[in-house]
Amino acid sequence: MIYWIIILIILLEFAYNLTLRRLNIKASRQPIPKVLEGIYDEAAYKRQQEYTSTKRRFGLISESFGVVLSLILFCGGFYALFDSWARMVSDSPIIMALVFMGIFLIISTVTDVPFGYYNTFVIETRFGFNKMTRRLFFTDLLKGLALNTVISGVILVAVVWLYTLTAQWFWLLAWGVISLFTLFMQFFYSELIVPLFNKQTPLPEGELRTAIEEFAKKAEFRLNNIYMMDSSKRSSHGNAYFTGWGSKKRIVLYDSLIQQLTTDEIVGVLAHEIGHYKKGHIVKSTVTALLMNLITLWLFSLVIDSHDIAAAAGCDEPSFHVNIMVFSMLFSPITILTGLLENIWSRRHEWEADEFARLHGRGKDVSSALKAMSKHSLSNLTPHPWVVFMEYSHPTLKDRVEHLEG
Repeated sequence: MIYWIIILIILLEFAYNLTLRRLNIKASRQPIPKVLEGIYDEAAYKRQQEYTSTKRRFGLISESFGVVLSLILFCGGFYALFDSWARMVSDSPIIMALVFMGIFLIISTVTDVPFGYYNTFVIETRFGFNKMTRRLFFTDLLKGLALNTVISGVILVAVVWLYTLTAQWFWLLAWGVISLFTLFMQFFYSELIVPLFNKQTPLPEGELRTAIEEFAKKAEFRLNNIYMMDSSKRSSHGNAYFTGWGSKKRIVLYDSLIQQLTTDEIVGVLAHEIGHYKKGHIVKSTVTALLMNLITLWLFSLVIDSHDIAAAAGCDEPSFHVNIMVFSMLFSPITILTGLLENIWSRRHEWEADEFARLHGRGKDVSSALKAMSKHSLSNLTPHPWVVFMEYSHPTLKDRVEHLEG
């Protein structure tokens, strides 16, 4: 029964994603809303339509491949095969988990690289976004793979070790370890991880820094660390973000964003981000994520020793590594539901951050910045309402502009 339920889940999720993609493609052909007129001229709008269509088709192909691969691995007895390989290496639950998960990591990497390469050097290059060299692409790939292997491996070893100590309470102890790691990364991400890929330099004295500091002071937001990141060596897409808490709090501006927006528009973007901090959204989101991790680990603890779960993957006996893989597939529909609730909550936070910027006199600057960023990114201005409801973490550009400009 579990075997067939998992197959049904995989196929229904694919049908669900395919339906949303088709709805969005159809909606993207609608006329531009009146409030957004002027973002694209006729030629630019035609280019945006082509970009959206190309990305959707590519997404469908890559997703279809992923579904087929998942069915082959699950239905073809590969879970049991990889489990037998892991058991031949060692009878230690920790070593077996590392070998088993390592095999899936290799498969994922080998199959994902061609799609990532095509997206970067064919699609993004064709539309003028890619600035990355092939050497940088593969350097990033190797760094990311090494980093992911080390971090995931350490966490996996810690969690399985806790499971060997106490099967009854491992989920609570594992949650404590994962929570501490999550908080640690929030504090030190920009200092430890970002420098492996990008160079961050303090924003030099000048008009932009002065404007940012003046607004932060006006908003009663203490800020000392303002950095610029060399994102343009990879892509022309612009962005900005806040990271860290307390003394580790910093603003990071993509250099491509600085090139695309005016000083007032950049201050508007940061006013919105400061709104997230002032409204406590960062803390709320972190607490919510940690609670979701706790619930997920508790649910997994209920089936961690289940013979039925292992049998669904073709294995004769349960194990931590096999059961967690099968559980992740069974948990997938719940992930969609929780993702929907998170998106609804996130859109509410975005409204509140926009309102903070508007009340501090930066509403039109945020609106102007959003329009400029959408233009440079060839964003779809007419997403389907159902796609927005199910998948968007931000309100649509139309709704935000109407709100910000009153």
